Amino acid sequence: MKKPLSRLLAGAAIAITAFTAAAADPIRIGSVLSVTGPAAFLGDPELKTLELYIEDINKKGSVLGRQLQLVHYDDGSDASKANGFAKRLIDDDKVDIIVGNTTTGSTMSMVPLVEKAGVPFISLAGAVVIVEPVKKWVFKTPHTNRMAAEKVFEDMKKRGIAKVALLSETSGFGQSGKKETEGVAAKYGITLVANEIYGPKDTDMTPQLTKIKGTAGVQAVFIFGLGQGPAIATKNYQQLGIALPLYHAHGVASEEFIKLAGPAAEGVRLPAAALLVADKLDAKDPQKPVVTAYTNAFNDKWKADVSTFGGHAYDGLMLAVEAFKKAGGADKAKVRDALEATKGYVGTGGVVNMSATDHMGLDLSAFRMLEIRNGDWSLVQ
Repeated sequence: MKKPLSRLLAGAAIAITAFTAAAADPIRIGSVLSVTGPAAFLGDPELKTLELYIEDINKKGSVLGRQLQLVHYDDGSDASKANGFAKRLIDDDKVDIIVGNTTTGSTMSMVPLVEKAGVPFISLAGAVVIVEPVKKWVFKTPHTNRMAAEKVFEDMKKRGIAKVALLSETSGFGQSGKKETEGVAAKYGITLVANEIYGPKDTDMTPQLTKIKGTAGVQAVFIFGLGQGPAIATKNYQQLGIALPLYHAHGVASEEFIKLAGPAAEGVRLPAAALLVADKLDAKDPQKPVVTAYTNAFNDKWKADVSTFGGHAYDGLMLAVEAFKKAGGADKAKVRDALEATKGYVGTGGVVNMSATDHMGLDLSAFRMLEIRNGDWSLVQ
């Protein structure tokens, strides 16, 4: 028996309405960032960046006709909270992708959940353990702590430095950095003659630095940490009158570090992304247009200085957006595959070329060696 035309038309109308509603559903981007707590000067610009560019993308016509929706939680720089928030993003908020966590500890607490659920996850944290060994659903935008150690040792070797004291934080980032630093030292002819640690909430590193100062043969000091701790250690360094070259890892690549450390930061060297020296890059540098545009947009919106951490969030979001476009939608498996196939993406952190064996896609050339001079960043030639 044939159905009446009116019923057929009504059914078609319902189908079209359902299809339109589905097509209009937002693409949900989840994020767990350290907006407060010791790692706040990393997480705050990350959140500001996501908010800025998601608003901008939506104003310009969205992605595949769908608005982007940010679902964000603040872990307060506490890795133990990140796992619960990740579970909420996956089970309750039904996000299509996660861009962020800020720290290595929080990231690693989220990894088992995203791997089990099959949700693409782009971390904004630095430790190599995040992507080595490769995890199917996990990617990252920042340079690794192994790369930071290698870049620092490369510079030390040029300066004839062979005996180094290491002071590392007990955070996930710091301890992974300690392990990687110890692992690559010999490759660059470096001997670690002192090896001290401090806690991320410590307010005085004078005892550790006093031991380092009294160690025979030390030619330079390398501090591996993030957040406020390295700035405190830098002040203690000056207070103790230590005249040796001082290096930091990329965990302090922010104007906030210079503000917190004050005059004690003068002469400090560290590896960082091109973003911090956008105005000092050669006009032909492929990253210059990207980092200049990001710097201008961030400054205009927030009236604040940029940091490499905000840049990591920019890269994470843009990689996600490109993956959605290549996948033709938000199918998680297709988006994951598109991320893994990323080639030639020019971001604030460098030129990204990912593969099945590399879920970061950066090489050592993505790092620039910087020195703080007169309260500003300068390129070390």
